[in-house]
Amino acid sequence: MNAVVTAVSSNGEYSFSKPNRESITLLAGLGVDGDVHAGVTVKHRSRVAQDPTQPNLRQVHLIHEELFREVGGAGFRVAPGELGENITTRGIDLLGLPVGTLLHIGDEAVVEVTGLRNPCLQIDNFQQGLLKQVVGRGADGNVVRKAGIMGIVREGGVVRPGDAIRVTVPDGPHRPLERV
Repeated sequence: MNAVVTAVSSNGEYSFSKPNRESITLLAGLGVDGDVHAGVTVKHRSRVAQDPTQPNLRQVHLIHEELFREVGGAGFRVAPGELGENITTRGIDLLGLPVGTLLHIGDEAVVEVTGLRNPCLQIDNFQQGLLKQVVGRGADGNVVRKAGIMGIVREGGVVRPGDAIRVTVPDGPHRPLERV
């Protein structure tokens, strides 16, 4: 199966979910044009409170559409944009990518993968019990986060549903994704 964008979403105001759009524009070094989380330094409120000068490693949030089917098996209904992602994908194991992977999206955009989204309690405010579906413990006892990945924009461009995604994995040794 080819990797593809299935939806794009953005919001200029702080809210948990983001409305779907016909397209979004990625801006190099900043994120999604017009999105509240765009910027060189952190924009997530909890991180701003800790240190507003931190670099923004969370400019773009991507979630794999396959997660929606997985949580659907536990009785949850989730649609693209509802978990706050900017880009919803299909056909790519986002969670299995190493740090530094480049995602070439559409004709121009390039997103560098920085780490995992750390799911927060807002997910349970959206749908009670959903947090346990997207974060838990693996057989080894380690925390498993499934609520998507974060990245920074290396090359800007317009991204639309239907755009192909090409993956360039960095030379090894690979670092597994950690929360950012």
